[in-house]
Amino acid sequence: MSQRALQDYGERTIRIMAKMPYARFLGMKIKIESGQLMTCLPAQEKLTGNPNLPALHGGVIGSFLELTALSEWLFRTGEQDLPRTTSFSVDYLRSGRMQDTFGRAVIIRQGRRISNIQATIWQSNADKPVAVARCNLLSPAFS
Repeated sequence: MSQRALQDYGERTIRIMAKMPYARFLGMKIKIESGQLMTCLPAQEKLTGNPNLPALHGGVIGSFLELTALSEWLFRTGEQDLPRTTSFSVDYLRSGRMQDTFGRAVIIRQGRRISNIQATIWQSNADKPVAVARCNLLSPAFS
């Protein structure tokens, strides 16, 4: 894919995700550098699940993973319509502390109908993920 196409797809992805109410509520940001998409979830008090640690709410972590996977799918396919999530599985690996969280996703397999995506989020060290998700997305043409 050409650099121009990646730039166009990236701008389109950012616009589509900015229209999603929950992505706005979370304050999710998308950055595209060297043809790679990275998401960022800024630390915010309203996202606290356990105030004693403090730690991010597990639902916020799961939602951020799904939004990261959707963003990658939009970026790589150039689609304007969102796919339907048909399955979603999360492995929570460590507590998500109240600090900025980053994410990346990889399309493992993309067919005509179904795409299999793996998303990973981390905080201060990408080698120590907070959680990993696998999901299947149904193309909008088939939903």
